[in-house]
Amino acid sequence: MKEPAREWLAQAVRQVEADPYAIHGLFAQAERRGGPGARRALLGALHGDHAVLHGLYEAGDSGEKLAILTVLHELDSGGTEVGLVEDALRTNDARLVAAALGPYGSAWLDDHSFRQGVLKCVFMSIPLAAVAELDRRFDAELARMLSDYAAELRAAGRPVPSDVLERS
Repeated sequence: MKEPAREWLAQAVRQVEADPYAIHGLFAQAERRGGPGARRALLGALHGDHAVLHGLYEAGDSGEKLAILTVLHELDSGGTEVGLVEDALRTNDARLVAAALGPYGSAWLDDHSFRQGVLKCVFMSIPLAAVAELDRRFDAELARMLSDYAAELRAAGRPVPSDVLERS
């Protein structure tokens, strides 16, 4: 990381640690001014301020939401931000859907929501390898759902994705 970026990031982290709401003015420019990983550092400086994190997500663009979803497992160990994951699963942005089923979503989504998220990945052609802890969370109901979907595809004369074939 170049010196100006390192200095900007250090100052930005100090600002967020002193006033968590300062992140709202810094987050959008973080990657450009602070380099790769800058958003992660700013989110870490929130020290679990869930109200600020939630507001930042709600106001964020897709890239900002993606940055938050990607590090949720590092920021919140209590499942309090599962609503952000559920929001991401309602989008049509494949990057957000895949990130929603990362380590945090896989740890905290209820079984029904997790299964629906996995199916959404299949519908959106997101490889099931992107789903964290799929083997641990895989159950008979998810197997049935994938098998039914594979049968529908076959009946329509459409190919069944290989990762669905492996699981159904």
